[in-house]
Amino acid sequence: MILGPAKLLELVRKKKLVEGLSERELTNPEGAGFDLRLGEVYKIAGSAFLGETHRKTADIKLVKEFKLGKKTTIKIKPGDFYLATTIESVNTPKNLTIDFKPRTTTFRSGLFLRTGNVAPGYCGKLTFAMKNEGPITVEIEMGARIVHAQFKEVKGGGSMYRGQWQGGRVTANKKEKQV
Repeated sequence: MILGPAKLLELVRKKKLVEGLSERELTNPEGAGFDLRLGEVYKIAGSAFLGETHRKTADIKLVKEFKLGKKTTIKIKPGDFYLATTIESVNTPKNLTIDFKPRTTTFRSGLFLRTGNVAPGYCGKLTFAMKNEGPITVEIEMGARIVHAQFKEVKGGGSMYRGQWQGGRVTANKKEKQV
């Protein structure tokens, strides 16, 4: 079951489910969740290794970041691939998971988001991938609403997230054994 805005706002107030929400989301959220904003954008480089027991993600370089009160944009050319974080951070309890849907204006502009599921117990900023798969350059203002988060109830028991990405880090500095 997807939780609606009234229940989500109650959990924001009582349990800090999502921290750093915009005033719009705190007073008049749209749909069945929250729109989250573009916080940081990273270019990846180097190499990555995804093994059975160990992993090393690509190196990253910060390209742009949201700064309160400062209007900054990033231009994403056709074929460009970036990692991005949200301004907001989450504190997901054991009975909730989060799924993401791109805002339709992103794919209507040729920009596609690659997202994953947020496991119960994860706390921190959220990271996703952005790629311009269209034929035109897309300019995005840092802080723009870019992804819609839907919170779903976990029935029948779940287990708490125990991975290395807790806290919102974007990449691994070295090869790490998987938990």
